[in-house]
Amino acid sequence: MKILVVGGGGREHALAWRLSHTATVFCAPGNPGTATCATNLPIGPDDPRALIGAIAHHRIDLSVIGPEAPLAAGLADALRAAGRTVFGPSAAAARIESSKAFAKEIMARAGVPTAASRSFTDPTSATSFIREHAEPLVVKASGLAAGKGAVVCATREEAEHAAREILGGRFGRAGETVLVEDFLPGEELSVFAMTDGEHVMVLPPAQDHKRLLEQDLGPNTGGMGAYAPVSMGTPELLRRITDEVIRPTLRTLADTGAPYTGFLYAGLMIGPEGGPGVVEFNCRFGDPEAQVVLPLIGDDFAEHLWKIAAGEAWRPPPDPLPADGAAVTTVLAAPGYPDAPRTGLPVTVPATLPEHTLLFHAGTRLDGDRLVSAGGRVLCATGLGPDVATAARASRALAALVEMEGVQYRRDIAWREMERATGNRT
Repeated sequence: MKILVVGGGGREHALAWRLSHTATVFCAPGNPGTATCATNLPIGPDDPRALIGAIAHHRIDLSVIGPEAPLAAGLADALRAAGRTVFGPSAAAARIESSKAFAKEIMARAGVPTAASRSFTDPTSATSFIREHAEPLVVKASGLAAGKGAVVCATREEAEHAAREILGGRFGRAGETVLVEDFLPGEELSVFAMTDGEHVMVLPPAQDHKRLLEQDLGPNTGGMGAYAPVSMGTPELLRRITDEVIRPTLRTLADTGAPYTGFLYAGLMIGPEGGPGVVEFNCRFGDPEAQVVLPLIGDDFAEHLWKIAAGEAWRPPPDPLPADGAAVTTVLAAPGYPDAPRTGLPVTVPATLPEHTLLFHAGTRLDGDRLVSAGGRVLCATGLGPDVATAARASRALAALVEMEGVQYRRDIAWREMERATGNRT
């Protein structure tokens, strides 16, 4: 089988790497990392006409769309209209991520547990509401903000500032509508499902670390690392999430005329009583969660993608997929990330990776024969092992071998899991 992975970040490198075990993989546009396991095509995700031509020219069987922006822009619709087999939701279904206001409407109709919220388009109304709201609270840009559009605010003053910044253009059109939400206490859990709109296969759960600095301090980012599996994500809890969150959401999307196929990500807060509350939905695989979940699942991954995309009879296993071991990824970020990352910095990676490690390229390019930074999150150092603590040591050891001026990375990824296991932070 020939498979095209659309995108050029760390998630797409992880997808290409996993799929290359059983298929011939192309990547558009890809990056220097995907070039080691796929054939890169110099086509952006925003050029459906060129992508359709390349699919025909290379006789590609299946296209897998990685990032959220092309899905929200209707790339999957364009490929399907051209008669191509594609894995990923329609633009209408992708609104579950591209409009947090829409997602809240869907959850309300579906009876899915989530924080109470109000949406606003002008700062005066937003701040008036905030001034009467209990602390803490959460302020979110409704649109796509590269994972950085949610601000947890300890005080009303912080929330007013966040709302004015978002509505004032900090995230462009993504911030034309702002949501003000109740704060959900608990611990975050990332749950990924593959679905044909009816049947569901839940993958091993992961946990992302959003804050820039250790001890979960500093600004929110697109993700500074992740680990999988997560012990609190028991089979029983995952079945409950499937029944109370994922299936009702899929049914409601179908009822609104937007049937959903592809990856569905549920970002959850697991409360003190053990119940799940939805923080957000994403219409694609997570990043950097893909870099830890994909190494833990089997090579039948491509077969599942194909059956869903092609509309063939698909009967996934009834229980959530177990993880084969554990994985931890540490994001190596450019200086200035997340606000103003420096690009063009020389990056040196080890010629031979240590055993039980993988290095995924997230924001790199070649300048002649030199590898240089090309984004905020530059590389993802993934360690593998029989348990999270072993995988974390491998991840940090690999991260320490990468050389880049001013590199930023956390040395405490997966601290909660290790604390649960040992009672120690690291």
